[in-house]
Amino acid sequence: MTGGQSPNGFRWRGIAKLFVLVALLVVLNIFARDAIDVIDVLDFKIRPSNEDAVHRTIMASAALYVLLLAIPFVPSAEIGIALMAMLGPPIAILVYLCTLAGLSLSFTAGRLIPLTILVRLTRDFKLHKTGRLLEAIEPLNRKQRLDLLLTISSRRYLPWLLRYRYLALAVALNIPGNYVIGGGGGIALIAGVSRVYSIPGFLLTILLAVAPVPLAVVVFGTGFLAG
Repeated sequence: MTGGQSPNGFRWRGIAKLFVLVALLVVLNIFARDAIDVIDVLDFKIRPSNEDAVHRTIMASAALYVLLLAIPFVPSAEIGIALMAMLGPPIAILVYLCTLAGLSLSFTAGRLIPLTILVRLTRDFKLHKTGRLLEAIEPLNRKQRLDLLLTISSRRYLPWLLRYRYLALAVALNIPGNYVIGGGGGIALIAGVSRVYSIPGFLLTILLAVAPVPLAVVVFGTGFLAG
């Protein structure tokens, strides 16, 4: 043994980190659902006596939506749908812009996470093969990283996903119930961590991928949201 660390020490440290992460995600999910419930019962009818209060509530809800959307495994898209269902087409553009902001925030956070942190996590969980892969790709640029991943991909669908990664990203963001694979925030975070998505490419992808629902609300109204 080196550094005085026993195998059990590494294992329990990894379990402790996993427990803290899961607990944090559970708390954030509870908070997100409470936020959705609060929005559902708010009175958004604009009258001369409450116009300023309603506007402040809408902007606060939009800011909350951006923050929650950036968090992995939080089904925060429901907040955006709740806002559009209650306020109709006039709010759809704001929800669209907030969705772009939340996904971009998560993607940026992913790009800022050093791979050395992930390498340490893989060691804690005894994922040695994954750790060695992360160490190998850390110093590479985007093209070199893609070439290496394509070379070592042993499963048939992985090269396809890498080559058509922007299409795969757009599909993943629009899959119903995608919070089970990380939600919009988790998907964008992993895209950032991977460093295989260019910033312009990511932005163009989400500009198109998240547009259908807000655009449908603008064109057709909110009736289909209840379906």
